[in-house]
Amino acid sequence: MKLKTGDTAPLFTLKDQTGKTHTLSQYLGKWVLLYFYPKDDTPGCTVEACSIRDSWGAFGSLNAVVLGVSVDSVASHAKFVEKFELPFTLLADEYKQVVKMYDVQKALGLVAARNSFLIDPTGKIAKVYEAVKPEQHAAEVLADIRELQKSR
Repeated sequence: MKLKTGDTAPLFTLKDQTGKTHTLSQYLGKWVLLYFYPKDDTPGCTVEACSIRDSWGAFGSLNAVVLGVSVDSVASHAKFVEKFELPFTLLADEYKQVVKMYDVQKALGLVAARNSFLIDPTGKIAKVYEAVKPEQHAAEVLADIRELQKSR
């Protein structure tokens, strides 16, 4: 079943690039950009990650955190974070549990599709982004958070 705006974001627990465990529920009270991407250190994924990195201060000023998810390993994420100095969390979904929960499988389920979910501070999905354009995604999400904050 496809998730949509207004649905409660499915809870999960995954390890980040340092091996630290993160649960979605620990971010209640903040905006969360949960972005799925196909593979570490590939052209489109690097553009998207660096765009978010370059907008990092704006995310913080809006009480927003970024959680990137792919099926790559913790070690792969660690290399990607180090190589591009990424200041946000990358989560390793090696067993594709979260990819399946959020229904973002691609290529016979081998990688995650480039889809994202903006989750509001109450844990509800505020916006679903499909077929994300890597170079525009950070700016689009920041504009949406600003707009949604005005309307609350």
